[in-house]
Amino acid sequence: MPFARLASATTPTCHIGLGLAAVGRPGYINLGREHDLPADRTVEALRARTHELLDAAYAQGVRYFDAARSYGRSEEFLADWLKARPGIDDVVVGSKWGYTYTAEWTTDAEHHEIKDHGAATFERQRAESVALLGDRLDLYQIHSVTPDSTVLTDKDLHARLAELAGEGVTVGFSTSGPAQADAVRAALAVTVDGTPLFRTVQSTYNALETSAGPALAEAHDAGLTVIVKEGMANGRLAEPNAPDALRAVAREVSLGCDAVALALVLRQPWAGVVLSGAATVAQLASNLHAAAVDLTDDQLARLAALVEEPQAYWERRAQLPWH
Repeated sequence: MPFARLASATTPTCHIGLGLAAVGRPGYINLGREHDLPADRTVEALRARTHELLDAAYAQGVRYFDAARSYGRSEEFLADWLKARPGIDDVVVGSKWGYTYTAEWTTDAEHHEIKDHGAATFERQRAESVALLGDRLDLYQIHSVTPDSTVLTDKDLHARLAELAGEGVTVGFSTSGPAQADAVRAALAVTVDGTPLFRTVQSTYNALETSAGPALAEAHDAGLTVIVKEGMANGRLAEPNAPDALRAVAREVSLGCDAVALALVLRQPWAGVVLSGAATVAQLASNLHAAAVDLTDDQLARLAALVEEPQAYWERRAQLPWH
């Protein structure tokens, strides 16, 4: 599996990955984004920003990069970066299919992405991803599986995904919504010819939303690599939006709220890779300090009090505007 490369890495930041959702397209729901990106968000401006982030991340030990078909031109930007640096052969590249980007490089589209987990969408998006990333695509994930997703019962699609796995590409899935734990457990039960289909799971887990934790521990015990997304809760755990308890702990350890928030996730024994969604090099550097944060029992107890009910958390997330 490609993630064996991370297991043998020695840099303290190798288990922090870089997600490209915030820089692959001009609009996204992260708070503070209007200050993080250039006012003129042309394709070339965001290509340059993405490459700047990738350079900084690689130089600081990051070895997993995460894109998706619906993240605007994230795959294209990542592919360009890889082609310009043929000597870099120790990174793991993941992408996702299941959402189609429909905003046409605007920030005020009625629909920024449309979800479809059908086999035809898989075949189309798989071809699009391979056209850009070629054999650098290590991991292909189903985007945002929920308990009612047809991908959990579509045997024909399972067979196609198993074929992809047979070609050497790791097959995984991501989850979203208040019932993430149910989706994870349902996906763990999916097999093809008696063999579990999925080898990775990517889920939201952070100081505010911890409900998937037990299911992710089960996935880890079953041999899957667990990737954690939205560890910053789309900016709700970063300055200036961070809750008071998080700010207090950050002051005590003399680091940013972001480093503390990500450290809280990194310390979970089942967390294989924790994604940074940084949009600036300064944010990335601050995020990477998470690898050095050591939290006391008292600090952990205070942070545990921040947990929200899953339904409330996801309702709040759904109300975040696209910037």
